Amino acid sequence: MTQQDTRSEFNARLLQPKRSGSGIVWAFVILPYEASAKLPRRGRVTVTGAINGHGFQALLEPDGQKSHWLRIDEDLLEASHARIGDEAHFEIAAVEQEPEPEVPADLAQALEAAPESLATWNATTTIARLDWIHWITSAKQAKTRVKRINDACDMLASGKKRVCCFDPSGFYSKAFSAPQIEE
Repeated sequence: MTQQDTRSEFNARLLQPKRSGSGIVWAFVILPYEASAKLPRRGRVTVTGAINGHGFQALLEPDGQKSHWLRIDEDLLEASHARIGDEAHFEIAAVEQEPEPEVPADLAQALEAAPESLATWNATTTIARLDWIHWITSAKQAKTRVKRINDACDMLASGKKRVCCFDPSGFYSKAFSAPQIEE
C-alpha cells in the first residue's frame, strides 16, 4: 500500500485575527481547498512545512468549510520574515504518523481517577485520542467541558474507543471555523 501524497505548495496572505487575545501577536492562513483536500482527514491534522523556506510543524484546525486553517505565532512570523498582510509561500505535508496529543490536565486527572476509562483510552489510536481531546476542548462553556469529560470517562469505561456523534471537521455541525478576520 502506498502512502498518499499530501504535499502542497501555495501562496497565501497572512491574515490578522479579529480577536488575538491578551495582546499576543499571531496570524493565520486558510489553506486553499486543493491543499486541504490532499490531507488525510478533515479534522485536526499535524503537518510539517515551511513558510518562506523556514520550517515548522503544526496542528491544522478544521475551518468548518471542508478545509483547514493554520495559526502562525509571533516567533514563526519573525523567523519566516513575514508580516500580517504579506503574501507568503507555504509548503506543507501531513506527518507520516500523527504525534501523541497533549492531554489537557482536567482530562488526564479524570482518566487517572477512572482506571477502566484509562485502560480503554490507552487502547485507542492516536487519532481517536486526538478526536476525544478535540471534542472536549471545543466546548465553549466550562460546564459543557466538564460534562464532556464525565461523558468521555463513562463512554471509555464502557469500552467505547471513538467519541460518537462528533464531526471533527465542523462541516455538518458548524462547530468549527477559522478565526474572524480583522478588517
